Amino acid sequence: MGKSFDGLMAVIRDNFQTDPFSNAVFLFCGRKKNTMKALYSDRDGFVLPRKRLDNGKFQWPRNASEAGPLTRRESRWLTEGLSIDQPKAIQPVKGKDF
Repeated sequence: MGKSFDGLMAVIRDNFQTDPFSNAVFLFCGRKKNTMKALYSDRDGFVLPRKRLDNGKFQWPRNASEAGPLTRRESRWLTEGLSIDQPKAIQPVKGKDF
């Protein structure tokens, strides 16, 4: 987790062949899996918030094949320390008469 703005932008550009200025949030996790950084571009610069779990570890992908785009819900689960492979929620009942 020693990289800052320029280092993380280089990882995004060189390792993932993606534009760091794109409309995306890029998440990075530390070795101990209890620290996470998020890098994203806003209108006039970059933002780099950091989160550390006091108890537990982030459920991080184990290899590059498991990494990829996340929905907002999946990214929220990930930042809360949950697995992104959650079972589907119970769907609401539609149009049933009782």
